[in-house]
Amino acid sequence: MVVTLEEAKCYLRQDSSDDDALIEKLIVTAEKMCLDVARSSEVPDNTPEYEVAVWYAIAYLYEHREEADHNELMLTLRSLLSGSREAVF
Repeated sequence: MVVTLEEAKCYLRQDSSDDDALIEKLIVTAEKMCLDVARSSEVPDNTPEYEVAVWYAIAYLYEHREEADHNELMLTLRSLLSGSREAVF
């Protein structure tokens, strides 16, 4: 995993453990979404844009958990990861 629970909680400014299970699931979901957008089966090496995309996805999913616009999220992830997307035909 690119992001640990403690890092995500710090980034989201969450001190309590009330949402730990949710945040752990969001980390896994965000990383899977970013891998799918990057068209990769493993985390790309030395790609800060991948890590930024994961952070963005975690924060977006957490903050908009009730009314998320997944189309908007995916468009942003595609923009962030456009340089590291694998060409697939």
